[in-house]
Amino acid sequence: MAEPKTRATGASVGAFLAGIEDAQVRRDCRAVMDMMSKATKAKPRMWGGSIVGFGTHPIKYASGREADWPIAAFSPRKQNIVLYLSASFPARDALLKTLGNHSCGKGCVYIKRISDVHVPTLRALVNASVKHTLRNAR
Repeated sequence: MAEPKTRATGASVGAFLAGIEDAQVRRDCRAVMDMMSKATKAKPRMWGGSIVGFGTHPIKYASGREADWPIAAFSPRKQNIVLYLSASFPARDALLKTLGNHSCGKGCVYIKRISDVHVPTLRALVNASVKHTLRNAR
């Protein structure tokens, strides 16, 4: 079976973040990194070339293949900062309603900048996602 394309690497998270050209995005990513690090109690690691992840948990694809994936992660993309969180947990919808300016994919929350969202709600969203992921990983 093929190896997953996105996996933990030994690349420097500090160097990756320092390479973000936009100073505001760089500051926002550091704030998200601090939030996720506190929630997971894990140090950040690079996953592939552009995802910063925290801790690991096993996931199982529809095909039956299993892989490790970060408990929480983020990636600064051209248009948004992508937050990789649990796709469903009890408080998710309620928290997203009060988050502020964002959009969502299945397991992703997209924000343009931290100032567009209610930071305590973002912190609660990350914490709830992490708790849900850890509870279900056992």
